[in-house]
Amino acid sequence: MLNLINSNKLFFLFMLFFSTLIAISSNSWFGCWIGLEINLLSFIPLISNSNNMMSTEASLKYFLTQSIASINFLFSIIMKMILMKNFEMNNLIMIMINSTMLMKMGSAPFHFWFPNIVEGLSWFNNFILMTWQKISPIIMLSYCMNKNFIIIIIISNIIIGAIGGLNQTSLRKLMAFSSINNLGWMLTAIMISENLWMFYLMMYSFMISMMCFIFYMLNMFFIDQLFINNMNFFIKINLLINFLSLGGLPPFIGFFPKWIIINFLINNNMYIMTFIFIMMSLIMLFFYIRIIYSTIMFNYFKMKWFKIFIKNKYFKFINFLTFFSLSGMIFSTFFFL
Repeated sequence: MLNLINSNKLFFLFMLFFSTLIAISSNSWFGCWIGLEINLLSFIPLISNSNNMMSTEASLKYFLTQSIASINFLFSIIMKMILMKNFEMNNLIMIMINSTMLMKMGSAPFHFWFPNIVEGLSWFNNFILMTWQKISPIIMLSYCMNKNFIIIIIISNIIIGAIGGLNQTSLRKLMAFSSINNLGWMLTAIMISENLWMFYLMMYSFMISMMCFIFYMLNMFFIDQLFINNMNFFIKINLLINFLSLGGLPPFIGFFPKWIIINFLINNNMYIMTFIFIMMSLIMLFFYIRIIYSTIMFNYFKMKWFKIFIKNKYFKFINFLTFFSLSGMIFSTFFFL
């Protein structure tokens, strides 16, 4: 986090935020494309690090995949301008534009780059990639959406996100597949309404920020580090609550947006989709609980010379946010009567 206190990094961070605003507030496809390009060229200096070969490789992979998506997007909008004299959208061009947006956000059939890139990033960059970088593609996807195509994409997101995380030992890859799964929920939310999507994104960003912050402070990147390390018991409880909240277990705040989406799907007689969503959520909870179980239950050797010292103010801040995550459903009943 300290490497962000740097004029260059801060400049690119501001560029990253403003480029998203350019992309989503533009009134032409070409303006959206420019916003996405600025976004790409401002994120690469943030993730590249000359001292770390993994992050350099990740930045190159990210650049190549996003460039391919941008070229496809530019080709789609030029084809639209040539073929469509009026403002009607052809199904094929709509699917092409949708596909480029899905590739930019790392959605399921185009997710090949996402777990590999995540593995080379710091926790802060991971947080940006999993939350902020999804905003402009999803909003641009909502402008022209082929419903049947997006439903297939949603189901593949939910299934691949759940199955892909089962055999992972890296926490970063695990969070990447969790992000792919949650992207399925986000796409469902954007199909229902933009307000619901914003609510889901806020809740998801809150939960992911907690996880990334805890892992950053503990300097952890693999599951086995969690039960070899001599951790404070309160940190283990925090991990338990936040993982279960991320999985969408009822008393926690993470269940609330998922509950609204499932309610909508049932009201619209989409029972098969609801069944897939719930079953895959159980698989997600399985591998979250596997991490928590190994953290709390396994009594590995305790190295006397190895202690984790966390600054008290950070720890209090985490405890406060975890309390909000735990009692979020109680608060939500006051707001949504």
